[in-house]
Amino acid sequence: MNRDIIDINDCTILLEEATTTESSLVDVCSFDEPVIGIAFYGAGNVGLNIKYKDKSKAFQYTKGMVLSFYADENVSFEHHVSADKPLQCVVIATALRNINQLPNDEGQLLETFLNELVHPKDHYVEGPVFNMTPELFQLVGLFFKNQYEGQVKMMFYRSHMSALLSHYFGQLASQNVLKVNTDALEKINLAQEILLSNLENPPSLTELASKIGTNTNKLKKEFKAQFGVPVFKYLQEERLKKAYNLIKNEQKTIQEAAWNVGYDSLGSFSNAFEKKFGFRPSQV
Repeated sequence: MNRDIIDINDCTILLEEATTTESSLVDVCSFDEPVIGIAFYGAGNVGLNIKYKDKSKAFQYTKGMVLSFYADENVSFEHHVSADKPLQCVVIATALRNINQLPNDEGQLLETFLNELVHPKDHYVEGPVFNMTPELFQLVGLFFKNQYEGQVKMMFYRSHMSALLSHYFGQLASQNVLKVNTDALEKINLAQEILLSNLENPPSLTELASKIGTNTNKLKKEFKAQFGVPVFKYLQEERLKKAYNLIKNEQKTIQEAAWNVGYDSLGSFSNAFEKKFGFRPSQV
């Protein structure tokens, strides 16, 4: 488990990442004073159980979810990590006492959009819970790819925290908030896993929809809403990224890489590769 805590002005960025080869691992997080937080769940997919006093709230499927909350020191967040459900989460939090000191109008935005959290009536108060846009999802992933050090690292975190919050409040301001439908979200992420496991010989749209228990229209609509691109555009992108890795890092020949990701024609593979990366596979 990796936990990184970064203090910026009167905000704290908490980066949590965990994997396990065991059947299960419970990662517990709590705060030592009352805070308002926004949790962005990235590429991992853990179960979440929030406990406070004699109450609890459970989320079985968290990938792509954003959760805003008020929590005091009586609240604990339990992440249930397993081999096929890793944890990747960015939390931006500020102590309740700091609301009026926040720069860049963050305090005013919290008052406007998350008023129930600024004026809590319980140990744990839940604000909006919804699916992230593709832009938000990509921003969250960047936090876990940062390799900068020192002042540049802090500049990276400041700028990306601002970008994350601006997209978040922008989504609230436009009222473009779709509440989490955990059943639909689970199906779409299952569709993604099926595609990634069958890059060489993927199922048709009809077959894929049948495998996840939906119809093709819902599959196309909900997949694009979650990942920002149509199903087979996503498939092509993932094929080409895998082919690039096979050539560059595993020393596969161009023909081996093309076959490995389902291309029969080297010409078609090479053209698609150049269109995505800007250079031919022979130049890798």
